[in-house]
Amino acid sequence: MRKKERYEGVLRILGENLDDVDSELNFENNFQLLIAVVLSAQCTDKRINQITPALFARYPNAQALATATTDEVFEYIRSVSYPNSKAKYLVGIGQQLMARYGGEVPSGMEALTTLPGVGRKTANVIEAIAFGKAALAVDTHVYRVSHRLGLVPASCNTPYAVEVELKKNIPEALVAKSHYWLLLHGRYTCLARKPLCYKCELYDYCKKPLYPKE
Repeated sequence: MRKKERYEGVLRILGENLDDVDSELNFENNFQLLIAVVLSAQCTDKRINQITPALFARYPNAQALATATTDEVFEYIRSVSYPNSKAKYLVGIGQQLMARYGGEVPSGMEALTTLPGVGRKTANVIEAIAFGKAALAVDTHVYRVSHRLGLVPASCNTPYAVEVELKKNIPEALVAKSHYWLLLHGRYTCLARKPLCYKCELYDYCKKPLYPKE
């Protein structure tokens, strides 16, 4: 199967099933999106959605967060992964947004990655959802699924290499959407240890199915 045919088939099937999906995190504005994505690192979206209503009620904007202490923020996020570090990140984000960006979430990889706790993956999510850019975040799910489906070669052995290869072959209009298509396929079907091959709609595109399809 040629690479173009593989990409077209995978994207068509994922798009037919997940076209309206962009994120499973709950948020109402760019500030809330940024905070939720930072908190979601190595934590489930379900857990983040459980704690953010109270967090956002107490700190509805960058100005409120900038005046908080890490101990205060910690009490709202103590049930997420790495709460001590993330509390420091959130306060730092509030302070940086106020000091440098007028309290608004900036656009652009360079600007976003200067914020505490914001790496390339998080910045790409913000760029895609908040600003509608053709950005593609590569997390563990996207990385795994891209390799299993043969969308990227084994030589793409870093998240950045996978990002570059995917963006070379995915139409620009679908780049942002494809992140969540691949992510959700990995989260609910193409699991890391025991993928649900028996019900996978992309089984015929898989390079190395671990289980037979029923």
